[in-house]
Amino acid sequence: MPGTHPYQNLTPDCILDAVETCGCRCDGRLQALNSYENRVYQVWLEDGSALVAKFYRPGRWPDAAILEEHAFALELVEREIPVVAPLAFADGRTMHEHAGYRFALYPRRPGRSPELENRDTLTWLGRFIGRIHAVGALRPFAHRPALDIESFAVEPSRFVLANGFVPADLRATYRSVVDDVVERVARCYGRAGPVRTIRLHGDCHAGNILWTDEGPHFVDLDDACMGPAMQDLWMCLAGDRRMMEAQLEALVAGYREFCDFDSAGIVLIEALRTLRMIHYAGWLARRWEDPAFPANFPFFNTQRYWQDHILSLREQAALLDEPPLELAA
Repeated sequence: MPGTHPYQNLTPDCILDAVETCGCRCDGRLQALNSYENRVYQVWLEDGSALVAKFYRPGRWPDAAILEEHAFALELVEREIPVVAPLAFADGRTMHEHAGYRFALYPRRPGRSPELENRDTLTWLGRFIGRIHAVGALRPFAHRPALDIESFAVEPSRFVLANGFVPADLRATYRSVVDDVVERVARCYGRAGPVRTIRLHGDCHAGNILWTDEGPHFVDLDDACMGPAMQDLWMCLAGDRRMMEAQLEALVAGYREFCDFDSAGIVLIEALRTLRMIHYAGWLARRWEDPAFPANFPFFNTQRYWQDHILSLREQAALLDEPPLELAA
């Protein structure tokens, strides 16, 4: 695709023309929404309603992986689980293409961030995630990735080293610290034993949960993957050990109403947190040529960033050796 970055040619006219190829008449207004991996816009229609148009990053996913994400979302909706799924038009398609860009249209769903410090909110979220996982456990993904040590730690750390992102005076230290925490993560997986992997949301943080008076609904299954159930739970935990144990207890109380909870997954909480930290640095590095990333993440690719990142990984190394959180009997 011509242009200096993947979205060089995704102009406002291109966006509106793409939406109209699906039979939707735009009134000319659009607003960019908070998204960096893809480009997402709220687009107003002539009848006064609005849709959300998601343009997938070129080259990231094969068509089969995108369609499998859509199928999972639609499967959840069919079971009356409140997930925002792509719209299927008269021809049944959910993925469309215009000017070299693949895109999907979604209904606009308002909401606010959940209050994760509230026990009742956590229990409600636990029920919600339990319902998703009960469906996710029915069959595996065929085309989506798996959350594993190689793809979330080894490959990202190799990338940042090979492409000169880590300052020269910190390279040896970074390599040593990453090797150490990866070994400790592997030991955590060993202690957990054969934890089952299922279809997951994969990126279950507060920004992807919209709350209304009727409860929560999830958006953005772009990182849907195969992995341990704990991946969709641990990002709701924060604070010291006592606080996280109370939060986990509230989550699991709701979760168990709809899905069996594998307590062995608790051993993986800090391991999964560590993998996300390493993967995040690699993600920023891989996207650094996209102008949106230096503009929105100016702290990255600086001496201070890598110093802090190494310190955080060292702190994780200690946490990885601590006893796992405990649930009340």
